[in-house]
Amino acid sequence: MKADALRGHLDSLILAVVEKQPLHGYAIIEALSVRSGGELDLPTGTIYPALRRLEKAGYLDSSWSEVGGRKRRTYELSPAGRSALAAHRQEWRTFSQVVSGVLGEA
Repeated sequence: MKADALRGHLDSLILAVVEKQPLHGYAIIEALSVRSGGELDLPTGTIYPALRRLEKAGYLDSSWSEVGGRKRRTYELSPAGRSALAAHRQEWRTFSQVVSGVLGEA
């Protein structure tokens, strides 16, 4: 999948994968890959700045934990993040319908 196709949608994708349970950064990368059937293989240099941006915006909360002697930062949706995700989903449904109407078969 072309990186340009993700522009403007990465934040929504991240919020969606942490919706059900808190995840650390690498687990978020793995979840994106699995849920996309391997189409989204995003580098850490893309994900971690987005996580920091989402946390600064108040959409994610984070906490530190230690697993096997290693510290991990775990992210989860904040109440504002849940609202933002719902809004992103509605915007996506509308956008998808419009584009399908234009690109659909003649």
